[in-house]
Amino acid sequence: MDFAAVDDFLLSHLGGDDAVLKAALARADAAGLPAIAVSAPQGKFLYLLARLVGARRILEIGTLAGYSTIWLAYGLADGGHLDTIEIDAGHAAVATANLANARLTDRITLHHGAALDVLPTLAGPYDLVFIDADKQNNTAYFDWAVRLGRPGTLIIVDNVVRGGDILAPMDEKALGTVALFEALKDDARIEATALQLAGAKGWDGIVLARVR
Repeated sequence: MDFAAVDDFLLSHLGGDDAVLKAALARADAAGLPAIAVSAPQGKFLYLLARLVGARRILEIGTLAGYSTIWLAYGLADGGHLDTIEIDAGHAAVATANLANARLTDRITLHHGAALDVLPTLAGPYDLVFIDADKQNNTAYFDWAVRLGRPGTLIIVDNVVRGGDILAPMDEKALGTVALFEALKDDARIEATALQLAGAKGWDGIVLARVR
């Protein structure tokens, strides 16, 4: 199945990237960043989730070039603000340029540093948290998302199926993802599910959780 062609069909009928988002991807590609940003349909899904929960405060763990950051910021309620965390200085520089081009710097604070160092400095509550960083620390990131949330906060974790590798984890990313699922299984603070996704980015999935 040509997942990319299906994504193109969906985008042609339902819309997706605007000029700002396309420019963000082009800048990331020119800078040599890995092509691991969410797809356009996934980005619009994040936007719609933010709109559905009426998010005034959003936390993103893992900025990369700011593509998903822009989508999430588009979904902010009026007067809302987004905090995003990026450990890599090169990625943060590209993201800073992309956010400036999107004219969203007044709505977004980009924190440069290791997420586990930055998270204790932030004050909640956040209405929506998107986790898309190093998978080895997913369990710790999720714990912080709950602690910085409130009843009703929506938490989204990306890349949790990994082409099925979670069934026989062999690398640190898959092992970290399985550890997250083991933690979620007995976490009474949240209610959660996971969805498999197929698209231009291949076979993967997301966790959707709501803080009780």
